[in-house]
Amino acid sequence: MQTYLDLLQWGDKGWSDELIFGMLLTLQISFCGYIIGLMFGLLGAWGKLSGNKSTFWVSETYTTVVRAVPELLLILLLYYGGPDAIKHLLLLFGWGQDFQVNGFAAAVVVLGFVQGAYSTEVLRGAILSVPKGQIEAAKAYGMNPVLLIRRILFPLMIRYALPGLNNLWVNILKDSSLISVVGLSELVFQSKTAASSTKHYFFFYAAAGVIFLVLTNLSNTGIGFIERRVNRGVRRA
Repeated sequence: MQTYLDLLQWGDKGWSDELIFGMLLTLQISFCGYIIGLMFGLLGAWGKLSGNKSTFWVSETYTTVVRAVPELLLILLLYYGGPDAIKHLLLLFGWGQDFQVNGFAAAVVVLGFVQGAYSTEVLRGAILSVPKGQIEAAKAYGMNPVLLIRRILFPLMIRYALPGLNNLWVNILKDSSLISVVGLSELVFQSKTAASSTKHYFFFYAAAGVIFLVLTNLSNTGIGFIERRVNRGVRRA
């Protein structure tokens, strides 16, 4: 009978290597999805704050639908329906006969698309928290829009956005486990495979939980350090 130490051996006799590789894939999916989510979030926040009715309603519809529909359902719809929709669109223009979507890329884009709706609200709130007097003073000084964003808007808004962005990183780290339903070999999928092969379900699912707990705590420690660096010299009430 195999002991727990036997189950965690490296190589063909154990499952440690599969769990580690699954963890690394989880981190890759989470990080890439997070960056794409920030891009969607910036576009969504711009759409809501631009003053243009069309972009406002596009952004509003996007955030409302994504936040209302269960994330697992959205992932299934976008993962399986998105590539087909893109292929049919390309075929209309005479392209796409051999169009194939990489599983990793599809998972990252889908997760980022879902994450972007929440990033939109975090970034929008952070931008609105910047004192208007700072923006008006920069404009009166003659700053062009790019310099204004780089020197005034971004340094101020990031202080308000970081706590929310921290939560979003932890959320996407956990939500990456939903990608296991489409067969990508991330941590939860590898744990399920190991559990099914050995019948030690509780052990391997608990091991995955411990790994997620460690990743989350390390993330909170790292982002806490970033927050302290960003807020250096800021007076607290």
